[in-house]
Amino acid sequence: MKYKEKPISDDEIRVIGGETRHVSGKRKPLAFILCLVAVLLIIAGIVVWLTSRPGPVEPNEPEPGYYDPTTLPVEQPAVKMPLAKEDDLKAYIEMADTTINDIPMRLYLPHKVSCSLHLGTIDRTDCGIIFAAQATDIRADNGGIVGAYVLKGEPKAWGLSKTGYCAIINDTVTVGVADNSPLFEEATEKGGYFFRQFPLVGDGRLVENEQRGKSVRRALCVRAGELFTVETLTPESFHDFSQALVDLGVDQAIYLVGGNAYGWALDAQGQRHEFGDPSPKNKYKWRNINYLVMRERE
Repeated sequence: MKYKEKPISDDEIRVIGGETRHVSGKRKPLAFILCLVAVLLIIAGIVVWLTSRPGPVEPNEPEPGYYDPTTLPVEQPAVKMPLAKEDDLKAYIEMADTTINDIPMRLYLPHKVSCSLHLGTIDRTDCGIIFAAQATDIRADNGGIVGAYVLKGEPKAWGLSKTGYCAIINDTVTVGVADNSPLFEEATEKGGYFFRQFPLVGDGRLVENEQRGKSVRRALCVRAGELFTVETLTPESFHDFSQALVDLGVDQAIYLVGGNAYGWALDAQGQRHEFGDPSPKNKYKWRNINYLVMRERE
């Protein structure tokens, strides 16, 4: 009896001498599906990595700080000044208490020091540190640095939402207020330091900020060519603190992290005066906590 072959339809494959298998044109090969799943997983991984890492922030884009919110940009000139006094025999911090507009404040006046920035937890046993205060805030969303930041010529953050800035280049400190400053690039090129903070005083005039509430406030100030820091001894608003600095005769001032941020000053007798909490309890590991540090000038 002769075998009569059936006609082959469009969705069939016939193997001569073997088993006939039907392959539907509506089904996709298994290999293609596996490749598609792998590509989707890779794309998902890249998206998660990009959204979780701290990165450049567009000008004026708010960066959520752990200690303080952001502010509006204000344009003011900068003041450059060399550090230290030549007649000082050793490095120390002179402390003076005063009251301006019913606000008790402590002034930390440095003698024969050089400035730098330090990234990471500070060594409390380092006797060479004459003064230390937390410089910039920590981002509340991802623990990154709030504002632009350069450490020994290496940029660590690029945010521009805070328009006050401090540049330390070749042992010269520049404190000022500007949306953009070429000193960021200069610090990068010359192995210097740079950070941004809230502006408080520019060219002797008060700079308003949007922050509300009261806290212990700190500032890096320039007055008549001399650099010093100020701390309130009671919780104060940004406006009242800035006005007190203006009435103190400050020419330029930017904020340093306030509240319970830790730091210390070493007086002429070698006694350490601490402020803030050395071990705050919070959910962050503080890998980006950073300090303005003063050491004896060589």
